[in-house]
Amino acid sequence: MPPFTNRLAASTVLLADGATGTNYQDMGIEPGVAPEEWVVDAPDRVRELHRRFADAGSDLVLTCSFGATTPRLADGPLAGRAREVNIRAAELAREAVGDDRLVAGSLGPTGQLVEPYGLLTRELCVAAYAEQAQALADGGVDLLVLETFFALEEAVWAVEGVQSATDLPLVASFSFDQGTHTMMGASPADVVAAVEPLGVAALGANCGRSLDDTDAIVTEFLAAAPALPLWIKPNAGVPRIVGDAVVYEAGPEMLAEHVRGFFLIVAMLGVVATIAIFWFGLRNARKHDERNR
Repeated sequence: MPPFTNRLAASTVLLADGATGTNYQDMGIEPGVAPEEWVVDAPDRVRELHRRFADAGSDLVLTCSFGATTPRLADGPLAGRAREVNIRAAELAREAVGDDRLVAGSLGPTGQLVEPYGLLTRELCVAAYAEQAQALADGGVDLLVLETFFALEEAVWAVEGVQSATDLPLVASFSFDQGTHTMMGASPADVVAAVEPLGVAALGANCGRSLDDTDAIVTEFLAAAPALPLWIKPNAGVPRIVGDAVVYEAGPEMLAEHVRGFFLIVAMLGVVATIAIFWFGLRNARKHDERNR
């Protein structure tokens, strides 16, 4: 049984890492530089952030490979190096946290709209995610996470690509940045109907607009798929731009209150044997705590 599946069977809640991009900004990444470039150019900093999350209590860290599909890398300095970047991202995460933490391979959207609105075809999409998934698997990840998706077609094609390359456990997570709908109009119920039959290990949401919206999203997911493990990784509140910084005002207490609310939702719905997996922006919570000491 894969390590992730074992952990699901043994735990009600698993805690993952926080933000990558905003932490890299604090660590000095230059504007316009993609986080994946640090996998090649600044591996020590990539390992450092993974270690910081592990030290903060994360059960799982995500690889620095969110934008490392061939289509997304095509116009930058890492063009043609998708396999190399993904393998190295997986290796850096494992080097940082060892075997005591789970390493999840992060796969984000290609950045292209699906046909007929854009250039992304099923054939291109399936091939891109098969390549990325295989490279992450070869690098030694424990599971794969499709995150921040907004178009059902791209997500379904991505699942197809991943599953054609590896049998590692797969999580699919969507960004509901229009309240309880994605940018392309998909609701949690739509996501469940389209993706749950494909055999994913968990479904859920990340980023989004606010913690209040996330409460509603959790309710809808649990109602539509009460037996499926739930992945939730919201922003720490609504971000504001202050000078040249992005500030999230939700502190540890607010996050904790919403977590308690998630469990109340489970109880009120009478959900049985649901394993809730909550992923929070630890970075933002910790920075809020430091500001108020």
